[in-house]
Amino acid sequence: MIAGITGGMGCGKSTVARLLEEHGFRRLDSDALVRECVLMAPPVQAALRARFGDGAFRADGSVDRAVLAERIFADDADRRWVEELTHPGVFEIWRAEFAAHPGARWAVETPLLFEKELENWFDFTVCVACAPDQQLARLEQRGIPRVLAGRRISKQLPLARKIELSDFVLWNEGSPEFLAAEVDRLMTALAGRS
Repeated sequence: MIAGITGGMGCGKSTVARLLEEHGFRRLDSDALVRECVLMAPPVQAALRARFGDGAFRADGSVDRAVLAERIFADDADRRWVEELTHPGVFEIWRAEFAAHPGARWAVETPLLFEKELENWFDFTVCVACAPDQQLARLEQRGIPRVLAGRRISKQLPLARKIELSDFVLWNEGSPEFLAAEVDRLMTALAGRS
């Protein structure tokens, strides 16, 4: 069983994936895979350096993700190019993990699940949602300025559309206990499907 977890930035995808982990799911965080694996690959770094120059790298040779984010969220062509560069590496890791643990239940955090038409990877999809003002407040708490947060959100499919397309929706505006109870209800619904 493979669950695709999506939703807007700051809505709580990672929290839901961690809660599913407590229910026995294995977790894959696609953003973390990009950060920790794909952006470390020498061919990816060489391509990024060729397109964006040394200014997109820190002194230690690692990709400066803040600089890269500023560039790609200001230019749709650059954003699409980086997605095309990094997504195959993410999919390769997914395949390897699924093959290494056949029969496992997976919670895969996939921010661009519907934008990239990845539904066929998953047995079901879950959208984690909250009100826009709460979403922006959470992103500001993470240190993302409101203007940049708004720009990033605008590059994703509207949250209302993600809600429409998802098999399940978890509303994340209450307490942590409320969200945990929603995940418990999701587990009950999944048990009824199997």
